[in-house]
Amino acid sequence: MRRHWFRAMWIACATVFIGCSGTAAVGPVPLLGVDATRVTVSGISSGAYMAHQVHLALNERVTGVALFAGGPYACARGQLDRALAECMAPKDAGPDVAALAAVARARAADGTIAALGNLSGDRVFIFHGALDATVAASVTRASAALYRELDPGLAIETDFDRAVAHVFPTEASGGPCDRAEPPYLGACGIDGAGLAFRALGLVEADAVPPATPAGEWREFDQSALDASGAPARLDPAGLLYVPPDCVDGGCGLHVVFHGCEQSTGKVGRTFAEGSGYARWADVARVVVAFPQARASFMPLNPKACWDWWGYTGPAYDTRDGAQIKVIAHLLERLASRP
Repeated sequence: MRRHWFRAMWIACATVFIGCSGTAAVGPVPLLGVDATRVTVSGISSGAYMAHQVHLALNERVTGVALFAGGPYACARGQLDRALAECMAPKDAGPDVAALAAVARARAADGTIAALGNLSGDRVFIFHGALDATVAASVTRASAALYRELDPGLAIETDFDRAVAHVFPTEASGGPCDRAEPPYLGACGIDGAGLAFRALGLVEADAVPPATPAGEWREFDQSALDASGAPARLDPAGLLYVPPDCVDGGCGLHVVFHGCEQSTGKVGRTFAEGSGYARWADVARVVVAFPQARASFMPLNPKACWDWWGYTGPAYDTRDGAQIKVIAHLLERLASRP
């Protein structure tokens, strides 16, 4: 009986650690020669926190960010209890933006994130559904307030009034728009990826994407990018979408961070393919990267969230953070040529 119990537990744990990606070999990150001056990021929920962290930590390389239902940089300050309370469902007015701005300024001064002067000229898009009961609107509004505090002249577009729950809004992919259910894609009649691409200046306001993307999906080896010492706790494989016009270089790059329970280990390619980013990538001439977090019990991260509270170590939201180092290596390799 004990042996059967142990075997069942081992299988369950192995499933959490390996996920649906399995252990099949994947190729290295391709050398696509993307334009290093045209790099933008976006994310939803924990992925929005991660996109915010990457934007500030690597701002000399990232020129725009789109945040869907995510709070401000350094909100959790390395504490899970703070992350789950003040940074998701605060009882009061929400995160202390002035205090977080002071953290960002101090880190920029000591070089652990990029110089804040690099924010000048960047574009920021922040979306929060009016039916979101998972992350409070005050938390997402604090993200916009922090950007304004750090650079009053920054171009910030916000969208807070649509009837959307805690899901990534799409025109027709996913489940009900008014309920937060896996895979957290909402068929809302709202093209979230299109909103982000327009706000970031990647496409013209009247651009229309193709009905079906014409490019190629590729898996790449994330473990080869994780050489910083502290493990980044990522899935073995990430995803890339490469438009037909981008195979020979010269395109931009957009990095998308999934939310909790949206990794390939949890939902396969449902989020990546259903989000609509690939269709817009063909119009914008950008490669889209979908790096993948991994679920674990030690450290505690069973929903495969990105690290926005410190499970990879105290430097998680700086240049020295294990996951941010992986993203930096990913940007370098995709910008390289064969």
